[in-house]
Amino acid sequence: MTMLSLRLSRALAQGRAPSDQPDNRAALLAALLRKRAAAHNAGAHGLEAMLRDQIRWALPIEGETPTCEGAS
Repeated sequence: MTMLSLRLSRALAQGRAPSDQPDNRAALLAALLRKRAAAHNAGAHGLEAMLRDQIRWALPIEGETPTCEGAS
């Protein structure tokens, strides 16, 4: 029984679709941009706005540069 369950487990694992998770931030942003463009083309304004928020969240944030407000 154990060997049969092991073979079944391996067969199921080989038949599964590959993961849709992106490998890095660039791949994530590219996927989000494609989805946003598709939502725009379909006229789904609510979905497009949601995807824009996700794109903003996924963008890398660089350190703020110091401002020279007090300097003359």
